[in-house]
Amino acid sequence: MSRYRNAAFFLTLAAIWGSAFVAISAGLEYFPPVLFAALRYDIAGILMLLYALYAVDHWRPRGLEEWVVVAVGATLLIAAYHAFLFVGQQHTTAAAAAILVSLSPVLTTGFARALMPADALSTVGVLGVLVGLVGVAVISQPDPANLLATDFVAKLLVFCAAASFALGAVLTRRLEADLPIETMEAWSMLGGAALMHLVSLALGEPIEPATWAQPEAIGALGYLAVVASALGFLLYFDLLDRLGAVEINMVSYVAPIFAALVGWLYLGEIVDATTVAGFCLIVVGFVLVKREAIGAELTHRRGHSSPDD
Repeated sequence: MSRYRNAAFFLTLAAIWGSAFVAISAGLEYFPPVLFAALRYDIAGILMLLYALYAVDHWRPRGLEEWVVVAVGATLLIAAYHAFLFVGQQHTTAAAAAILVSLSPVLTTGFARALMPADALSTVGVLGVLVGLVGVAVISQPDPANLLATDFVAKLLVFCAAASFALGAVLTRRLEADLPIETMEAWSMLGGAALMHLVSLALGEPIEPATWAQPEAIGALGYLAVVASALGFLLYFDLLDRLGAVEINMVSYVAPIFAALVGWLYLGEIVDATTVAGFCLIVVGFVLVKREAIGAELTHRRGHSSPDD
């Protein structure tokens, strides 16, 4: 039964995080992008902090090292990632954004190996990173004669979001602070929201509460804060413990399918052939980079499978 439970939770998480890209596109009709992201994590951070208070004794950071981890998480995993993503998604589809973000696991491995030269990528691993980047190029379709085209810049910003998240993931792991992931997420969300509010003010984004009161605006913000962030991360923590990092990374490759489907149904967005081709290249890049871990995981799963699973 646990196998079916894990599969159901995995697909639920992929559906939630995939459709979150559609909610972002819908909400951007009513909110300025950076302020929208900040408001999302005002709510999500409070909810996650309440969960940390319930779930763990170590509910707040202690000491400089733990606050440094939170600062990295707030800056890269929350503020930079979401500011780039929300600004970029103003001019690209939910599916394209989800696919570009799915490059994060590939970039995470690349950053990890670059920051630890003794553990360098093999030739096949380097090839995997390059294949993933080719996938990004196929999706963004850069025109050398017009590199400032709105669509290309938007996709470049989403790529920067993926890179920010990947770098943040590597740095928080390297710091090795003894901080529960629930606590790190809660305080990073709150810190990231504060940083994005400062960026929003610096950009002069308009504050128009009357516009935010529209039902679709409330629905988009509520979905992102409560469902995609709070509930989504609870499912993520559960699956991370049960499946491990390799399998949970695969959520990044199922989520774009839901983003494309919901984007088509709700926003009328069409996924073209080049976007699908780019997605396939990114998946191939992931498999090449993580081939040993995937092989070990499959061997482990086969060795421990039983009728009761």
